[in-house]
Amino acid sequence: MDADFFLIQKIKNGDDDAIEKLIRKYYPVIFKYCSYHAPDRQNAEDLTQETFERFFGSLPRYQHRDKTVNYLYVIARNLCRDAHARKREILLEELPETGENPLKEIEEKLEIERALKKLPEEMREVIILYYFQNLKLKEISKILQIGLPLVKYRMSKAKKFIRTYLGEEDEK
Repeated sequence: MDADFFLIQKIKNGDDDAIEKLIRKYYPVIFKYCSYHAPDRQNAEDLTQETFERFFGSLPRYQHRDKTVNYLYVIARNLCRDAHARKREILLEELPETGENPLKEIEEKLEIERALKKLPEEMREVIILYYFQNLKLKEISKILQIGLPLVKYRMSKAKKFIRTYLGEEDEK
């Protein structure tokens, strides 16, 4: 049994401190995920809060079988999809304060963002979860509820598309 199992048991028994611990533990990663799908910070915060509200609302029937964070990602993914349908924007991460050429870094991030926006949603999800959320392919497979071979296939196709897209942009 992992620490989350015991935390969830405490929450089911009415322990408010356990609720706060769970939120503090997972809020940053769920917020970061929602930020890639929301048009602005406020929407990302709203989606994150709604994710936790739905999680706590489902606790009576929740069966702890896997990582809690994976279940939170599934909820967040569904909320993001519902809230913004196909009109989602992927926001850039905050730019680092140091760097030799900040303008070049901005241009590169904008190019990557454009390439991500052109990816089909299924491939974009895999890239965001892997590169921006630092999840393993097996975790992505569970979150997206697809087989590991399909995750690997989508990752491969997405990488190829992005390389091609960025290569074409450099030639212009």
